[in-house]
Amino acid sequence: MSITDKELEVVEEFEMFDDWMEKYEHLIELGKELNVITEQNKVDVNLIKGCQSRVWVHAEMIDGKVVFSADSDAIITRGIIALLIRVLGNETPEAILHADLGFVDKIGLKDHLSPTRANGLVGMIKQIKAYALSFMAKS
Repeated sequence: MSITDKELEVVEEFEMFDDWMEKYEHLIELGKELNVITEQNKVDVNLIKGCQSRVWVHAEMIDGKVVFSADSDAIITRGIIALLIRVLGNETPEAILHADLGFVDKIGLKDHLSPTRANGLVGMIKQIKAYALSFMAKS
């Protein structure tokens, strides 16, 4: 499944909910499915800058694909990073770098986050793309 296909799936999923309370509940559920980062990778270098919550993201290359693990001390933020990893995880660095992530606007995520959480979302995306760029440069 391509990144575009995964984005469409997310948009369709979020369209099933009538209001943002239900969408927040869905984000919380997504956070429960997150591939959780190991304690040894909960280090400052994996901490997302600019996020009001503590969010760690770790990446490694496995068979040419970027595999992410993450965690957060806030349940909504944990759901947001889980959503990003669901769309961008297990993809090539090139695919991650070229993803436009239009689904974020289509589901209205930025519009329903506090300014500091919205900044955190941007920070998460930047870090994920930075990992992809780093892996691409190494290969």
